Amino acid sequence: MTFKTGHVALNVTDLARSTAFYRTVFSFDVLGERTDGEQRFALLGQDGALVLALWQQSAGTFATDRPGLHHLSFEVADIEAVRRAEAVLRELDVTFAYDGIVPHGEGASSGGVFFTDPDGVRLEIYAPSGAEGAPAPTPGAPTCGFF
Repeated sequence: MTFKTGHVALNVTDLARSTAFYRTVFSFDVLGERTDGEQRFALLGQDGALVLALWQQSAGTFATDRPGLHHLSFEVADIEAVRRAEAVLRELDVTFAYDGIVPHGEGASSGGVFFTDPDGVRLEIYAPSGAEGAPAPTPGAPTCGFF
């Protein structure tokens, strides 16, 4: 039996804000949504395929000190796509874990940007190569650890 990730679903505090954020950063299309009533959600994707479901059913911010999701990672084709995403993120004034594009670890060629969404969920946009030469932010540990 072979498995692959189907889609990811996140609880959010403000559906409109989170939908706008994910659409702006990732260019997702809205595949379906309910924006009124008690059961509010947005189904976001690309090319008709569901990638991310947002559910407005939480309060507060993402708790990094509790069991559950550590971070959500998105791969792009090349380091130039990471740079374009970084520019969009800077315009949105997001909180970055590290300054700029960093490798996944010491000597790694893969790398990207690490940041949080409006509710504090840790996110990564990375490319399989092109980050070599940049210093690893945490010697001896994977960058995606958000140390």
